[in-house]
Amino acid sequence: MIILDDITVRIGSKLLLDHASAHISDSQKVGIIGPNGCGKSTLFKVIRGELETETGSVFFPEHCRVAHVAQSIDDINAGVLDFVLARDEERSRLLQAAAAADAGQLAEIHERLKVIEADSAPARASAILNGLGFSESDLSRPVREFSGGWRMRLALAAALFQPSDVLLLDEPTNHLDLETSLWLENHLRRYKGTLLLISHDRSILNSLCDYIINFDNKHLVTYSGNYDTFLRTRNEQKEVRERQFRKQEQYRKHLESFVERFRYKATKAKQAQSRLKMLAKLPPVELLDDEASAHFDFPQAQIIPSPLLSLENVSVGYDGKAVLRRLSLSISADDRIAMLGANGNGKSTLAKLLSFRLPSMEGNFHRSPKLKVGYFAQHQAEELPLDLTPLEFLTPLMPEKNETRIRSHLARFGLQQEKSLTRIALLSGGEKARLLFAVMTINAPELLILDEPTNHLDMAARDALVEALNEYNGAVILITHDLHLIELVADTLWLVNGGTCKPYDGDLDDYRRLLLEPKTPKAEIKRRQEEEQRKQQAKAEVMAQKARQKENQQQLRRIEKEINKLNNLRQELENRFQEALPPDEIIRLQKEISRLNREIENLEEIWLSLAE
Repeated sequence: MIILDDITVRIGSKLLLDHASAHISDSQKVGIIGPNGCGKSTLFKVIRGELETETGSVFFPEHCRVAHVAQSIDDINAGVLDFVLARDEERSRLLQAAAAADAGQLAEIHERLKVIEADSAPARASAILNGLGFSESDLSRPVREFSGGWRMRLALAAALFQPSDVLLLDEPTNHLDLETSLWLENHLRRYKGTLLLISHDRSILNSLCDYIINFDNKHLVTYSGNYDTFLRTRNEQKEVRERQFRKQEQYRKHLESFVERFRYKATKAKQAQSRLKMLAKLPPVELLDDEASAHFDFPQAQIIPSPLLSLENVSVGYDGKAVLRRLSLSISADDRIAMLGANGNGKSTLAKLLSFRLPSMEGNFHRSPKLKVGYFAQHQAEELPLDLTPLEFLTPLMPEKNETRIRSHLARFGLQQEKSLTRIALLSGGEKARLLFAVMTINAPELLILDEPTNHLDMAARDALVEALNEYNGAVILITHDLHLIELVADTLWLVNGGTCKPYDGDLDDYRRLLLEPKTPKAEIKRRQEEEQRKQQAKAEVMAQKARQKENQQQLRRIEKEINKLNNLRQELENRFQEALPPDEIIRLQKEISRLNREIENLEEIWLSLAE
């Protein structure tokens, strides 16, 4: 059990926790949530003993082993597999001792090595590394050959492999793709120790956590259940508190009114004093504070004819070497597409091709001449001019706009007033992402391409992004590990795999099962092939249904335009009744209006049928 008892934590002058308490039982999986900057990562430092509390204490059982993801890797010359194996310190110590042990000590050492399953350690470490995207050939490569993102994965692999009773993970999916995130979720589900998980990823919080600890007004409040259960419970509590508050305020006003009227009357003075005492004894009702709201507002795009882009047998790559081939795809004005596929398969390469940052090598690549594309990639945050303010950065990018218009554009993404005048170096990761949203939408693009847009965004900002994308009237292409974002925004899936990209026929649940199912033996291949044939037979019907739905949508828009046209014509005819008209003209107008009413009613019935 972990006990946080009446702890007060302060960083500089900022008070993060004020006499907060929480109890975490063994083997619980607990999600730690709260807005950016509330102190979640600082709480982990307190639990690890790296930061002292002003008051209170942190209790761990004796000999409790705590694992966490290291922020940096010191031994960059070690091989990848050796680096991970070294995190089992007892195994390393025993193997080293065995080299110098006598016969009696050697037997004891081997017995202990057997207990901790030292022989299977390389296989277990390899499985974790493979799950996190490292290939077999990567395992012998030195750490120094890997980029910062892959070193983060390596540090995560080491923490997962390290024997532990408590595992602390701070935003572990931020640098992972969807496929690796799903593997991690499945791996953590089998973890037998106590898991404390800081995350803004609803999917993993819902899938893994049986308790949620929320940072609430510098206190820690524990809720049983996953994140969705937390939301329901908190909303119910909020409604109860608000009813209690309204009821108490009504009662308070009644008492105050009585005191005001009678406190100076001798016959009522005693009763007025009694009411004053009752007022003083009223317990305060604390309303639950909502997480700071966020709002994004993507500029509405100009409507241009579909397709916006079309590719026929296109190849794309670098330095004359193709990464993706045989690309035959089309993007319409109202498409909402999510790209699936593991890191390294070419999703970002395809995004660069579609955003005109990378030329095609061969094939036919057609774009609408009026098309403007907004492109977001998380690495762009590293290229921002840190010495400038957002206002100074956008001013040369928007030469035709005055300062008021530029400030207004920044405010669309939550960079109001002082934030627009703060040096970019001092902005948080989430605020830099907001600045990138502002930059990518300067010219009101008709197509948005978003490559991992939710990294560094808290829950409120992620909800705001979902709402803004659903209100945006252009096309959207998403590359993200955030299942919640895909589920609420995308209606089409593309799979980038095997050196090409094709529409994926299944849904996210199908894709999850595809990724997590164990490798099938050859005896199963024939049965799977037969099953695939049955799916292909159903595919034609699904595609036909999608085509009918798209035709329905187009027909709905045509009918809406026709109804509006007829309504305008009817209004013009009705306005003529205000003129001095001869009787035969009045009769003609009435007949024409009756005909228009019948036509409008018929079109409305067709519209309702199609809409259903």
